[in-house]
Amino acid sequence: MLRRRAIAATATLALAACASVAPPRQRVEFVPLADASFAIAGRLSARHGNDGVAANYRWRHEAGSDELLLATPFGGALARLSGGPRAVRLELAGGEVAAAGDWSALTERALGVALPVDGLAWWVRASPRPGSAFAAEADGSGRLEVLRQDGWEIVYGYRDGQSLPLRLTLTHPGVEVRLVVDEWSAP
Repeated sequence: MLRRRAIAATATLALAACASVAPPRQRVEFVPLADASFAIAGRLSARHGNDGVAANYRWRHEAGSDELLLATPFGGALARLSGGPRAVRLELAGGEVAAAGDWSALTERALGVALPVDGLAWWVRASPRPGSAFAAEADGSGRLEVLRQDGWEIVYGYRDGQSLPLRLTLTHPGVEVRLVVDEWSAP
């Protein structure tokens, strides 16, 4: 009986020694970046309840203004969103136009859900948005891995050795937006 316990204990220790242990999450202070111009292009998918859409996008951001062009995966125009802090506009390929005082109001009215376009200019650069509380986790390289801000959770994916994210998954109750960044440029 004693021998069986010794063998069981030895086997347990051997298995425990083989088990991989995840490295602890790194504690890193993330300070919001300054607003900066950039241009990105890639693919996105969005799901709200049972509704979903996939599109290609081209986004040019400058301090105080944004222009986002959406196209079908085959290149057909879907929409153009443009504007700044005081007025924004959505032009659909069919000619319909909607305008509002800010991005949240416009996306809520046009899409049925307020999308975080204001925060996205920071989030896409792996930074919290200034002026709003957030919680953040870093990966083993000290890059932002998970950001929780303004009711959204953003999970980042990177290429090895790069500081700007390749993938973002944004979730909010009932909403999921996935962005893949194929091209980055900073004018």
